[in-house]
Amino acid sequence: MSVNGKVAIVTGGARGIGRATCIQLARQGARVVVHDFGYEQVAQSVANEIIANGGEAIAVHADTRSEERMEQLAAIVKKELGRIDVLVCHADRGVNASAFAELSWESFERQLTDELKLAFYATKAVIPTMMAQQSGRIVYLSRTEGKDPVPGHIAFGTAKGGLDAFARYIAQEFGPYGITANVVAPGFVKSDDSLMVSEEESRMIGSFTPLGRIAEPEDVAGVVAFLAGDAARFLTGTYTPVTGGLAME
Repeated sequence: MSVNGKVAIVTGGARGIGRATCIQLARQGARVVVHDFGYEQVAQSVANEIIANGGEAIAVHADTRSEERMEQLAAIVKKELGRIDVLVCHADRGVNASAFAELSWESFERQLTDELKLAFYATKAVIPTMMAQQSGRIVYLSRTEGKDPVPGHIAFGTAKGGLDAFARYIAQEFGPYGITANVVAPGFVKSDDSLMVSEEESRMIGSFTPLGRIAEPEDVAGVVAFLAGDAARFLTGTYTPVTGGLAME
């Protein structure tokens, strides 16, 4: 499952699962591009931590909702590191919780549009390089709400369901170029900024989980790193829930 020497861009890489993924990929020898927008100093600190531990990393920032900015990001990575082997789409808009009866079309549309733009423009930016290389790994971080409804998460869950479908179409279209696209769908994740739960809630959720606890960011990062590596070269279009068995396929 080696990613040794590969160049990996992780969007939303400053915090939570993104940070854990950057560190995991760096430990396995990847040259990591820590991306975040609005948390530039935190992203730089993650890159500094990787470098201090003997790895190779740079921090970049760009609005993932802007096609121009993401193209510029890809150009910077190509110039400084020579190639792009892995894209991990972790950046998301977060949960805008609302019951459907209280939800406006504008809020619903904004969640869907922003969420899918993050994946669309990041993918658009790296695909030409991966096609030219005849190889690439794309991993999309979704959430189980895309398949398993959670009260109040109708906009977020619908957006993630759209992301799941988007990934399958990318897998189909670009498979002939040696590019894989897979989805990792965490459920409840401890210390994940997109999901604030109390210790009591964490224990309760863990008690219903076959493995007896909720996920740590590192649990999810390990699955992402596997899909980014050589051992997953014949996996594409897959959906993997990382829930300790709370959601099963």
